[in-house]
Amino acid sequence: MRAIHVREFGGPEVLTPVEVPDPVPGAGELVVDLAVADVIYLDTLLRAGWGGDYFPRDLPYVPGGGGAGVVSAVGAGVDPSWAGRRVVARSSTGYSERIVAAAGEVVEMPDGLGFREAAAVLHDGVTALLLARDGAIRKGEWVLVSAAAGGAGSILVQLARDAGARVVAAARGEKKLALARELGAEVVVDYSAEGWQQRVREATGGVDLVFDGVGGPLGLAAFETAAEGGRFVTYGTAGGDFTTIDPELAERRRVHVHNTLEAGPPEQDMVREVLAQALDLAAKGVITPRIGATFPLSRAADAHTSLANRTTVGKSLLLVT
Repeated sequence: MRAIHVREFGGPEVLTPVEVPDPVPGAGELVVDLAVADVIYLDTLLRAGWGGDYFPRDLPYVPGGGGAGVVSAVGAGVDPSWAGRRVVARSSTGYSERIVAAAGEVVEMPDGLGFREAAAVLHDGVTALLLARDGAIRKGEWVLVSAAAGGAGSILVQLARDAGARVVAAARGEKKLALARELGAEVVVDYSAEGWQQRVREATGGVDLVFDGVGGPLGLAAFETAAEGGRFVTYGTAGGDFTTIDPELAERRRVHVHNTLEAGPPEQDMVREVLAQALDLAAKGVITPRIGATFPLSRAADAHTSLANRTTVGKSLLLVT
């Protein structure tokens, strides 16, 4: 079958199309013939060699974390009726025609939902819903979403809007800001402009809740927009740097800081529950994943280049079949 290999850590050019043997399901596993593979920013960081302590990868490896497709085979101990079902599957790989996934990491797709939309919420929909839970969005409060035109950020804008919050969207460039406005952001700000955090404070008086999807220096700037007594939820690692807030500063301003990655990945049962919820919301049109770029499997390097250059507006996907 066709797949993409990372033979050495480096730039997008190390993503190499290869032919590999078809996978065979073990006990408690399924094989999924992928129609669409998910692509997230984390994939680009791991390819470059970042994050080995958190997400170890042995070379060569097939990047990705799953996708949407049809179950083609089941292993021992798995209900045979799974065969032929349309599903989304989380896995340690994804950029290939077929993947193996544990039965507990496979969720059937709702009727009427397409493979592209299902793959688009596989990780970003789960991330956004878990972040919304952590942030406890309240009606009428100001909520800042940074990286607001990305996969998770664009869904967070919708969730905050639907919760009755007043949304401030921070992104880079007019195309991304236009998408944020379309999704319901009341205030938009380009965070490539110097002093953008002051403009947010002038417009809102300080936001009640910050979702930091960028990290690094931009994450520190986003923290400055939080009002006294506010909440700061960070999950971004753009460039590989988390946002580290001085505990004394946070205490002095009475801002509650929560890093969603510190506790490690959520339990599989919770992920499965939240993924089913994300798929249901997408099928009902409550959330609409904005798919900004699609690439054939063989052009995975182009997908990574687009993400690295910040030219992708919305979600990126690989079309496998």
